[in-house]
Amino acid sequence: MPIRSDWHIHTRNSCDEAALTVRDLLAGAAACGISDFGITDHVHTPYNLLDIEAARREFDAACPPASAHFGVEISCVSEWELEKIARGEVERPVYGIREGGPAGAELAVGLPEEERRRLGIEYVVAGVHWPLYVPYEADAITRDYHRQLLFLACHPMVTIIAHPWWWMGRWRDTDGIYRSDPWLDDFTRIPAAMHREFSEAVRANGKAVEINLGAMILNPTYTERFRWQYGEYLAALQSEGVTLSIGSDCHDAIYGSDFDRAEQILERLGIDMSILWRLPSREY
Repeated sequence: MPIRSDWHIHTRNSCDEAALTVRDLLAGAAACGISDFGITDHVHTPYNLLDIEAARREFDAACPPASAHFGVEISCVSEWELEKIARGEVERPVYGIREGGPAGAELAVGLPEEERRRLGIEYVVAGVHWPLYVPYEADAITRDYHRQLLFLACHPMVTIIAHPWWWMGRWRDTDGIYRSDPWLDDFTRIPAAMHREFSEAVRANGKAVEINLGAMILNPTYTERFRWQYGEYLAALQSEGVTLSIGSDCHDAIYGSDFDRAEQILERLGIDMSILWRLPSREY
């Protein structure tokens, strides 16, 4: 079954290096046969809300079809860093405060509910993007990522859990490939009990879990073995009753992904694409 939806797309308004205009997205989605989709620029802390305001203006000005939606991607952060930012103690906290926080800091998201309503945000993709103040040691990072994933799975604002167990930054070989820690040499290093607890939390709270094409399934910096193990993990989640969604995680100036290859991989994994998550078209 062909992929017809994409719920994780970044525009040029995102705080990272994304470059896509909304008008080019609309044209590109039509060319790729993507009929239902949404933009999801980054909100790490309230500092990024000016970017989301710009994205909202550009989205509205493009006169998108009713099947196009306005979302955001948020990160798991800590109350400690949000408080420091609110007090004005950090200059340009684009990505929040990534070091120096207390161990076991209270988890948080940087999007206030009143801002979500004001900006007309229809859905929220939320991901774990970094360790929160733990040693760069595989077991400590695994436990911390699991803690963050459970927090997001239980948060009332979150709609979709983005790319669970995505990793970048350290332990990358000189040729650009990730082959080792924290779990990239063997995904089964993550305890099965963590996967069960996450699956239960997602189902209990009615969340979807993302099949991220660009960052996970098709990521050329991950080994083929890891990507296949990860795909089997997603297929297992679906077999347990977890709803899956598709996200290209596009950051490019031209919209697209290798959807044909992704379809083949997902079919081999036995993922049923007829029951993927989607938003209904907006009503005017």
